[in-house]
Amino acid sequence: MTTPVIIDTDPGIDDAVAILCALKSSALRVLGLTTVAGNIPLARTTENAGRILALAGADMPVVSGADRPLVRAPFAATDVHGGDGLGGVALPPPRAPARTDAVGWIARTLRDHPEGQIDLLVLGPMTNIALLLREDEDAARRVRRIVAMGGAIAEPGNVGPRAEFNMAADPEAAEAVFAAGLRLTLIPLDVTRKVRAGPCEVAELAASLREDARAAAALIEAYFQSTDGGEIPASRPLHDPCVMLFEEAPALFGCEDMHLSVDLSPPRAGGALLEGPHPVRVARRVDGSRALALLMERLMAP
Repeated sequence: MTTPVIIDTDPGIDDAVAILCALKSSALRVLGLTTVAGNIPLARTTENAGRILALAGADMPVVSGADRPLVRAPFAATDVHGGDGLGGVALPPPRAPARTDAVGWIARTLRDHPEGQIDLLVLGPMTNIALLLREDEDAARRVRRIVAMGGAIAEPGNVGPRAEFNMAADPEAAEAVFAAGLRLTLIPLDVTRKVRAGPCEVAELAASLREDARAAAALIEAYFQSTDGGEIPASRPLHDPCVMLFEEAPALFGCEDMHLSVDLSPPRAGGALLEGPHPVRVARRVDGSRALALLMERLMAP
């Protein structure tokens, strides 16, 4: 059996690798990609999502979403992902985006499927999901669960002492999603920093006869060229692919139930996870070597 999923994303080097992984997984049926401003502005995240689908030969909608956070000025991560969001890696011309909005498309898709069937896989700021809750809460409550990359528990942040980028980019949206009481699993830096690719993985992918696998190699290699952000230079963490790995193989992860809220302090200070009233399932442990092996198996698959 396959799980139908919607991927909400801001591609992004690691988003691109995550999407390629999901499209190769026999356990997931990707219904479409919705885009959000995050790593780079919305026009580019939408174009990149279309390029990734063209690379994979996947026929599904790309739907453009929120172009800015709920209340804050946007800030990007071009120092990590480059001005084009893909580290300069050339991908095929993009599939054209659908002529609709992400929130409306997600709501209609949830209503077109049985309640409790579709999972939302959230790879960027939670702006689109917060807007869905604001504009059509009944549709939002039809989701089976949300699996989102974001936050840090015991690990230091990557945009502040305790703040991770996706949370810091739109903390008000994250707080709204936390407060909604939906079934939510958070994949924080504590886990994603333990699933790492190095030169061996790049070389294996680069030697593939498949264009999409070679593109994944180029994307990961481009990731090595960005600022290391305090990471181990010999490898890079694959943050967003961990969402897909959890969705397919949750037994690789150890989770705990926590009660959290999101710090709403001023920009770049906000976004830290605090003890709070909202129940959230949080991945705290991962078998990093097995998770990486599964990712490589998916990226290398025909």
